[in-house]
Parts: sequence; C-alpha cells; structure tokens
Amino acid sequence: MSGTDQPDLDEIERWFAAVAEGRVSRDEADRWAGRWLLDDDLGWDALSLWALGLLYGIDLPVGPEGPYLHDDEQVREWLGELRRRRAR
Repeated sequence: MSGTDQPDLDEIERWFAAVAEGRVSRDEADRWAGRWLLDDDLGWDALSLWALGLLYGIDLPVGPEGPYLHDDEQVREWLGELRRRRAR
C-alpha cells in the first residue's frame, strides 16, 4: 500500500482497515500518513484531512512502556465513522 501519487479517500480507508485488522503496524500507518499530511504542497478535503490526522499519531503510547493512547476498539470506531461519513 504505497505510491507516489497523493492518496485518495479509498486508499486512506484501506490503511485504516489494515491497521484495524492487524495487517500493518501502527508505526507503519503513522509514517505513511505523516508523509502525506506534512506535505505542504498538497490539498485535502475535510474528510481526508480528518482521517489522515487520526492515522498520523495512531502509534502514540500512553507512556514509555504503556499501551497505545488509542486502543484497538477506538481504531475500529474511527474506521466505522470514516465509512459512515463517506456514505453521506
């Protein structure tokens, strides 16, 4: 799941699903999202920006040896919210 063209909402959703299903690491998703989110030459619609912002930081721990700040259930809820917003 990579490319040189700016990702569309389908690709962003695929990354969310991959994290939720354990197919990619949170660290990998964070680095992927950060690459795109921090590129000042790109423009984003509000939903894509929201979703990228969640993916960027998805690997943050509560503390040095603690669990993730956002647990697996939260990630699944975000994915569901993304899908609901897309369906509108």
